[in-house]
Amino acid sequence: MNYGQSDSCSLANLLVYPRAPQSTVAVSDDMVFSWQVFQADVAHFTAILKRHPAARIALCFSNSYLFAVAFIASCYAKKSLVIPGNHQPNALLELTKHFDLLLHDEIVSLDDTIDSLFITSKTRATPLRGWSSLKGEELTITLFTSGSSGQPKAIEKTLKQLDSEIALLEQLWGRELNTTLVQSTVSHQHIYGLLFRLLWPLCTSRPFAANNLEFPEQIVQKANDSTTLISSPALLKRLGNMQNNTTSPLRCIFSSGGPLPAEAAKSCFELFGQLPIEVFGSTETGGMAHRQQITASTPWSLFPGVEADTNEDQCLRVRSSHINGDSWYQTADKCDLHDDLSFHLLGRIDRIVKIEEKRISLVEVESRLEQLSLIQESSVVSTNESNRISIFAVIVLTDDGVSELERLGKGQFWLALRHLLRDWLEPIAIPRKYRIVDEIPVNSQGKRQADEITKLFRV
Repeated sequence: MNYGQSDSCSLANLLVYPRAPQSTVAVSDDMVFSWQVFQADVAHFTAILKRHPAARIALCFSNSYLFAVAFIASCYAKKSLVIPGNHQPNALLELTKHFDLLLHDEIVSLDDTIDSLFITSKTRATPLRGWSSLKGEELTITLFTSGSSGQPKAIEKTLKQLDSEIALLEQLWGRELNTTLVQSTVSHQHIYGLLFRLLWPLCTSRPFAANNLEFPEQIVQKANDSTTLISSPALLKRLGNMQNNTTSPLRCIFSSGGPLPAEAAKSCFELFGQLPIEVFGSTETGGMAHRQQITASTPWSLFPGVEADTNEDQCLRVRSSHINGDSWYQTADKCDLHDDLSFHLLGRIDRIVKIEEKRISLVEVESRLEQLSLIQESSVVSTNESNRISIFAVIVLTDDGVSELERLGKGQFWLALRHLLRDWLEPIAIPRKYRIVDEIPVNSQGKRQADEITKLFRV
């Protein structure tokens, strides 16, 4: 039997198939969450949510176990799920049109106008119920990604699509992972972390860590042959500084969110005896392809069941049951397609950049700058500075902006600007450098000249 395709390895049937009551679902530094506790927590919050009139439930959690409880309980209460990726207070408030109720733990600083429910795990008196299969095609999950318009773009998936991808992951790597503990450095609030660090292990009886690892030292400390690491280039690149540390092999390492430098792949192999499995995908598509960098020119291999083609701009388009059914999805990723199974990536052609595994819309950064009373117009560029992608902004000030600059001085003005942006943008999306100009450089057709804008930061 192909274990990856088994009905028992799915979200729709997660609670239908029996497990040992004391088998481990998740672990934290001071607690182990058993299957019995998980079922009781899900039953408790399912009952609460069934009584609540909200139809669309948003989930914002730092704790992955509590997120899993809220996710499955919302499904059994027949609610539509919404998963915001940005927890900054004003950005979250802007998404309230997408949900009726927010379930959360301590991660969120909430506006008083948002209807919310705090989730925690306690010893539940709720009797366990008989569970039926979920109807995966009827349950929707909305995630958000940076859109070309500058506003968060809502991406809707069904539980059935997630199940289809979980089955693919198990087919590809289930035997290799076996019963390992899944540790992670990435958030479950985005599609990669949602699948790899939480839903896939949950469906396959693999325990997962409730909290993230934040530093390279923690990875080295937790490393052993019974652990799988879900990570990203942002953190794996920093492992090169740990070469003098004694460490143990990891069972498996996954990386996604951007290209992994060949040197980082080499460092992982030297430290943990494993080349990271890189996963290429997006919120819209889920996983599309994978590779292990034996050399820097190792091509990407498509997931089983994923068809690929290119358009006239040589940009990849893909089709699969977990992406968009029988319809093709067009990406902005330029590639050299070798055959039906492999390709090389050549970069993106839109204004989305990836910084430390997160997609940042340069258009959104510009719109957030221009909504401030201090700024009349802005133009944002990305540049590779000391092997790090950074965002720089050229701005035209309003009269209020000129007055505030004169009052504060440049240093304090930049600090004030960053403080104002913090309510809208994640820290990594806030421009690192600014230049004040009278006019944004444009050509004779009125189009902004990115090269001229970038030159302003070389002086």
